[in-house]
Amino acid sequence: MAEASISPSASGSSTTAHLPLVVYVLTVGTFLMGTAEFIVAGLLPEIAADYNVSVAQVGMAITLFAVGMIFGAPAVALLTLRMPKRITLMLSLVIFAIGHLIAALTTDFAVLLISRVISAVATSSFWTIAAVVASKAAGSTASGRALGIVIGGGMLANVLGVPLGSIAGQIAGWRGPFWALAIIAALLAIAIVKLVPAEAPGQTIPRIRDEFAGLRSIRLWLSLLGCITVNAGALSVYSFIAPLLTEHTGLTSQFIPIALALFGVASLIGSIFGGRIGDRYPHTMPMFTAGISALASAGLLAFSSIPAAALLMFTLLGLVGLAANPVLTSLAVGYGGNSPTLASSMVVSFFNVGTALGTWFAGMLIETQLGVLAPALVGVVFSVLTFVPVVTIAVLERRRPILRNTFVAASEVV
Repeated sequence: MAEASISPSASGSSTTAHLPLVVYVLTVGTFLMGTAEFIVAGLLPEIAADYNVSVAQVGMAITLFAVGMIFGAPAVALLTLRMPKRITLMLSLVIFAIGHLIAALTTDFAVLLISRVISAVATSSFWTIAAVVASKAAGSTASGRALGIVIGGGMLANVLGVPLGSIAGQIAGWRGPFWALAIIAALLAIAIVKLVPAEAPGQTIPRIRDEFAGLRSIRLWLSLLGCITVNAGALSVYSFIAPLLTEHTGLTSQFIPIALALFGVASLIGSIFGGRIGDRYPHTMPMFTAGISALASAGLLAFSSIPAAALLMFTLLGLVGLAANPVLTSLAVGYGGNSPTLASSMVVSFFNVGTALGTWFAGMLIETQLGVLAPALVGVVFSVLTFVPVVTIAVLERRRPILRNTFVAASEVV
């Protein structure tokens, strides 16, 4: 069976060993990147007032960031393929810092939008390389656990980074958080240079041809499809929970931050434990979380008029809705073969495609007779669709298991 191909070693002491320090340094980086991606959402009125534009126009700063992530990840991955990963991580942080310095200094709204794209490209590059470096540092039997912690840094940003940035922006002006992000990124770049190990002498230099060769793997594309459906299912609900709770459930707007915090804390826990469990059961675990996610979204539909039940279902969705992300990332990196960098970059892109697709469908359907219940229905549909790629991968692995050998090979790539 496919599970058995990795579980013997996964059940050993390696699964309980401490992860390398570099994994946690990379987690600080993803926390920084996650904060930057959504910081504008907490500062919309302040930025709009400063530039004398509408809140909807400022929202383009979020949209363009996502677009930069989608297209920037694979492009930068190929352009920096022969560059040492330690240097790529450092340069990503430096460019990220420059982008935020431009945003903090400019008085031109168009320049602000351009700076967001620059920062997004740097962010996508960091996410891509961080996944590969963390996976390699942790080893094949603990890569899922390491990726769960690294991805958890991005989720912690929604719990802590974005709210703190919003509060700081209200106190010191919206430019203050951008200055802080730039300074922290510069300091983190120094830490990366010191802590990320250099490539071993004589290591084979990756070739673009090899990267594209890895794209022939049907299992890689199935993993990427799972990235789309998982994010679309959970984040379609997350993005539109405010109108559902206020217009349908009957809660006041004061409960919205509480609901978002509950979702964020639950997502962080789910990501960490999801990666740990996924190291042992890389195929069963995504099926389990997809099923519970579908039930949570359906429960939100059924019990949305009951405040306590609605909050409970939303929190449950946070716990399981994104918990498979570390596993899917690990699968994609593994199925990328001996040159997983492009595969890792595509994970970043496809997660953002899922976010865009889910929120687009939810936003479109919310204008129909479904109203504010539409996002929950979209969440059910995409959660169910997740079974298509993850079950297919499990069947293929049962017939011809290649997961363990692929992970071992991927873990040897710096």
